[in-house]
Amino acid sequence: MQLLLNVLLFGLLSISQPVIAQKLLDDKSTVLAIGKELRLSEWNGNISDFCSWPGISCGLNNAFVEKLDLSSHGLQGNLSLISELTSLKWLDLSHNNLHGTIPPVFGNLVKLEYLDLSFNSFGGLIPPDLGRLRNIRALNLSNNVLVGVIPDELEALEKLQDLQLFTNRLSGSVPQWVGNLTSLRVFTAYENELSGVIPYDLGSVAELQLLNLHSNRLEGSIPDAIFSMEKLETLVLTQNGLSGTVPASIGKCRGLSSIRIGNNKLIGGIPREIGNVSGLTYFEADNNNLSGEIVADFSRCSNLTLLNLASNGFTGTIPSEFGLLSNLQELIVSGNNLFGEIPMSIIGGKNLNKLDLSNNRFNGSIPGGICNASRLQFLLLGQNSIGGEIPHEIGSCGKLLELQLGSNYLTGGIPPEIGHIKNLQIALNLSSNHLHGLLPAELGRLDKLVSLDISNNQLSGSIPAALKGMLSLIEVNFSNNQFSGPIPSFTPFQKSLNSSFLGNKGLCGDPLSIPCGGLDDSAGNSYHHKVSYRIILAVVGSGLVVFASVTAVVMLFIMRERLEKAAKDEGTTEEEINNKPVIAAGNVFVDNLRQAIDYEAIAKATMKDSNELSTGTFSTVYRADMPSGMVLSVRKLKSMDKTVIHHRNKMIREVEKLSKLCHDNLIRPIGFVVFEDAFLLLHQHFPNGTLAQFLHDSEKKPDNIPDWPSRFSIAIGVAEGLAFLHNLAIIHLDISSGNVFLDSNFNPLVGEVEISKLLDPSRGTASISAVAGSFGYIPPEYAYTMQVTAPGNVYSYGVVLLELLTTRLPVDEGFGEGIDLVKWVHTAPARGETPEQILDAKLSTVSFAWRREMLAALRVALLCTDSTPAKRPKMKKVVEMLQEITQN
Repeated sequence: MQLLLNVLLFGLLSISQPVIAQKLLDDKSTVLAIGKELRLSEWNGNISDFCSWPGISCGLNNAFVEKLDLSSHGLQGNLSLISELTSLKWLDLSHNNLHGTIPPVFGNLVKLEYLDLSFNSFGGLIPPDLGRLRNIRALNLSNNVLVGVIPDELEALEKLQDLQLFTNRLSGSVPQWVGNLTSLRVFTAYENELSGVIPYDLGSVAELQLLNLHSNRLEGSIPDAIFSMEKLETLVLTQNGLSGTVPASIGKCRGLSSIRIGNNKLIGGIPREIGNVSGLTYFEADNNNLSGEIVADFSRCSNLTLLNLASNGFTGTIPSEFGLLSNLQELIVSGNNLFGEIPMSIIGGKNLNKLDLSNNRFNGSIPGGICNASRLQFLLLGQNSIGGEIPHEIGSCGKLLELQLGSNYLTGGIPPEIGHIKNLQIALNLSSNHLHGLLPAELGRLDKLVSLDISNNQLSGSIPAALKGMLSLIEVNFSNNQFSGPIPSFTPFQKSLNSSFLGNKGLCGDPLSIPCGGLDDSAGNSYHHKVSYRIILAVVGSGLVVFASVTAVVMLFIMRERLEKAAKDEGTTEEEINNKPVIAAGNVFVDNLRQAIDYEAIAKATMKDSNELSTGTFSTVYRADMPSGMVLSVRKLKSMDKTVIHHRNKMIREVEKLSKLCHDNLIRPIGFVVFEDAFLLLHQHFPNGTLAQFLHDSEKKPDNIPDWPSRFSIAIGVAEGLAFLHNLAIIHLDISSGNVFLDSNFNPLVGEVEISKLLDPSRGTASISAVAGSFGYIPPEYAYTMQVTAPGNVYSYGVVLLELLTTRLPVDEGFGEGIDLVKWVHTAPARGETPEQILDAKLSTVSFAWRREMLAALRVALLCTDSTPAKRPKMKKVVEMLQEITQN
């Protein structure tokens, strides 16, 4: 019997070996064919070693291809061949340029556990064939142009834990069968065209942690059953047509950290049971029809960071118990019917960053202790019934970025102490009050202020010449006061509309075009001299204009002839000569560079792939060589271009503001160009490239620079740049080593800062449908909150710091499946590795001093990449810790 068994076993082995060999041969030939079809130039070398090629991972003993990661490769072409790799368990084709329909043959990959086709241009229907992927645990089809309904065949995916379908054009309803996916942890289908009601059966998905259905056409009420899911952490239902009340059952879901139900048609009040949600961090219910009083039970949510109840019908006062919310950073209750005095209990909150009580019926006066909240950056009290004088203590609000006090009943004068608020940048609005007296010259100290509105008051006297110190001013409004005398000769004033100064009977000069004839003799003589000079200049100028026009026409003909001659010499057709980009707008903010920059050359440079320097989540950077010999880096905003152009004026104003944002470690725009449907930002060109190239591209690494000292200097510089942004309440959208540029002295400059302002959806300039951040740098909480935050920026910075210390990529197959650089570093002790084994040995073994500094910097990086956002240090603290290392 044993002999018979041995014979049978030998026979089976002898049969299976050829089968395995044939399967391995099939995978080799398939990989070669895929590489050829998708033009993967990095797939070369010894075919017998194909398992070590980039993006390919094979199973035990390199038997078969089990993982294919070709994300962010700019791929185009036919994908059907991939279905022949039947042992595949992991397939990632995200962030490419793939078009057409999703190949139905992907349904043949029955061993597949992970499929990510997000951030492409797949169209058509979701193939029902995907329902045959019975082992699938994660399916991501987001950010494509898929249409039609979510197919019922996906109900068969019983092991599914992560289903993401956001930002497509899917229609129909949310399927009832989603409630049968008992292993589901993440379900996102936001930014689609889904209609109907939210399935009641979703409440039976006990493992669900994240449900995000915002920006659809959903109707009906929020099902009670949703709050039966004990593990639910994030619920996002904003921008739908949901009606009914907020269920009292919300109190059952104690683990909820983020509830966002704004921009719907909800009615009734907030149930008192909200106080049972002990882990609540974010609560947004703005732009509904909610009513009643704001319940004091919110005060039991000790972790509450943001409470937004704006644009509803709430009445009554703000509960004094809110003073117990020590972690509260933003309280937004604008656009309601609230009354009473400004609550002192809230003002004293040590973490309060934003207080928006605007457009209500608050009365009383502004308390002298308004600045007890030392971190207050946004104070919005406009459109209320607040009276009394503006307290002189307002000058103690040292971190204030925006002060809105317009449309109240304020009396007295403007306190000169406002001029002490040096950080005031976004706006100072004191309009439509009963303020009187002189305009304080101290306001001229506000050199960062962009918008000043003091219209519709009873202010008198002259406009102080000291206001010329407001170097960043763009918007001004002095109308309907009692000002007199000449308007100071100051560019922001001269560029303003005359309506900004109307209603002041005694004002004269530009832009009102009213002669200042009522001045004293010396002033009058000065003015008449100016008028005389203007007349002379106008006559001379007219002659020059005519001469310049004739000269320009002649020069154009000459240039045309030269172009046609050059075109004939190079074989260029006349059609190509005429095919020039039409420049819609452009400006250069640096006077001495204007002659050196050619808009047409810039536009043409972005039309050639050969000029591309790098590409990121929100933009692509090109090299542009000017006819003058100057070289620029040109950042072209992508994927949102049409929206950007629609808001062109807002974009231009933001770019002008950002050009004044001055810090040694930030790249600021030197100009912009708008043509067709493209918005281009102009920057200085940095020939040393990015930090990513410096660390990971050996050909570009300088040999003559000490490695660790230069890296540590870069780490401190990047931290200082981010700390400066955070101080201005600007949160960066994409911190990575690829967004840190190095100048000629290898000093770091953080790039793409302007993206954070230009593409801020809260400002209505554009919608961010792409994930904010680069793969490997995105904080873990982003998957659930979809919010870009300051702690998230700290995490991303921590990844950059780890790159500097280890010279490792943020995502590397060498770490193992599902492990990135952060996890690899944090789990080192479990692997029995010491901190010294994590550091780049080429640096840490050079000297004891270098190793000591690197170990200290590693401790900072570990703090920055803590999985809990609240435990991460602020960027200002990070700078202090790094500087302390150098001092010690």
